[in-house]
Amino acid sequence: MREVAAEAGVSLRLVQYYFDTKEQLLLAALAYLAEQLTERVSASIRALGPVTSRTVVYGTLTAVLPTDEESVRLTRAYTGFYTLVFSSEAEMATRHGATYPDKLESLLATHITAAQEAGEVAADVDPALTAAALLALTNGLGSSVLGGQRDGAAALRILNDQLGRLFHAGESPTPAPVRAPTHRHDRHEQK
Repeated sequence: MREVAAEAGVSLRLVQYYFDTKEQLLLAALAYLAEQLTERVSASIRALGPVTSRTVVYGTLTAVLPTDEESVRLTRAYTGFYTLVFSSEAEMATRHGATYPDKLESLLATHITAAQEAGEVAADVDPALTAAALLALTNGLGSSVLGGQRDGAAALRILNDQLGRLFHAGESPTPAPVRAPTHRHDRHEQK
């Protein structure tokens, strides 16, 4: 808590006034990050046009990828939070570690089910399993961007490919692939 106070340029007492414990401080930071991510996801969904189950799935997952300065900052902050929680506080990790990802998976599964009912997704797709796989893919792609394996545009191409396969059964067109600013080329494309 001393480090947080020093970084914020405030007294330790002020931090302790608002947060009795390290856990409260971490959870408040996570809630703040969740608000920022929710705003980003909402903007991404709106940018795709009318709100449908398909645009919710596309907009949510593409907003999570670190493809620009803001999303890289959010991804790094979330990664730092989870690293801290999982490495130092096993009990806290058990209580809070999967809260946001579980909500996100549930949201995706709900919209995949709705798209399935609308005939946009094949009937034999398991919505919960597919939601978990898509979120895991998105998180893995995010790590590959932060680690320098590929850039945001390459990660978006991979995600758009998988989403296009999921929604291929539908009558309505797939939203146009979301493009990220390209700052460097995917190493695999340079070969």
